[in-house]
Amino acid sequence: MDSGPPEGLAVIDKEAGWTSHDVVAKSRGVLGTRKVGHSGTLDPDATGVLVLGVGRATRLLRFLTALGKEYTGQVVLGTATSTLDSSGEVTGTFDMGAVTPAEVAEAATRFVGDIEQIPPMVSAVKVGGRRLHEIAREGGEVERAPRPVTVHRFDVTPADEPGVYDVVVACSSGTYVRTLAADLGEALGGGAHLRDLRRTAVGSFTLAEAHPLESPVLLPMAEALRDLPGVVVDEATAVDVSYGKPMEAGSLGLEGPELEAGGPWPVLGPDGTLLAVYGPHGDRPGRVKPVMVLAPAS
Repeated sequence: MDSGPPEGLAVIDKEAGWTSHDVVAKSRGVLGTRKVGHSGTLDPDATGVLVLGVGRATRLLRFLTALGKEYTGQVVLGTATSTLDSSGEVTGTFDMGAVTPAEVAEAATRFVGDIEQIPPMVSAVKVGGRRLHEIAREGGEVERAPRPVTVHRFDVTPADEPGVYDVVVACSSGTYVRTLAADLGEALGGGAHLRDLRRTAVGSFTLAEAHPLESPVLLPMAEALRDLPGVVVDEATAVDVSYGKPMEAGSLGLEGPELEAGGPWPVLGPDGTLLAVYGPHGDRPGRVKPVMVLAPAS
């Protein structure tokens, strides 16, 4: 019996040397469907967690892009590069042998909290309708506006190699760890670059449940929104939800802090199937309406 096209969420442990687009393209062949997308770009040289949506789950990826990220890597003091990481050309060298671990740790604290970053020229940010990395490949450089980001954690500890520090970073979506490394070097009176970047988590999706690109495991669609406060409804309400009916928040079990958070809220049927995603009903307090209704699987 045909079970229909594959759908769900795949947490991939990306290898170095693959672009996020490469992973999507390869996954299409592995999974046997064209309908595959990713929730957030990971640099080609970086490894670690890349979350893919498959089938109808591609529609849910927009709810994952804002999830926080966690990384490990190494900051190399004394050498600045064109890409801010080890893939670029050396643009400057600095004698930073006298910098102490205490000074590095103190400087790192300046980048914890709400900060502003200038996106690197090798990023996918668009300026004037073009991606920065496209302009950089042509040898160009343009002015970039600082962007607000939040760094929750920036731990630095000396590695075995002199001038190299292991780092652990927890941050908001849109944070560039390579920029943190370069800015840290400047704050210490010299320069630095990043190497061996590994993304260890996207929201609650961690390396513990990540699989190689060649052998992906599909999680149920409802798992895609597990980091959002969801509700489970009875069969009668499930029918209304499946038709995209606006309703009182209370009829979905939304109240108190959960309602005040403003959504979006995943709505699951009695069997745990994801039926829809609801959000506030404009300026009508206590009313909610569907942001997305998921059609039944074929």
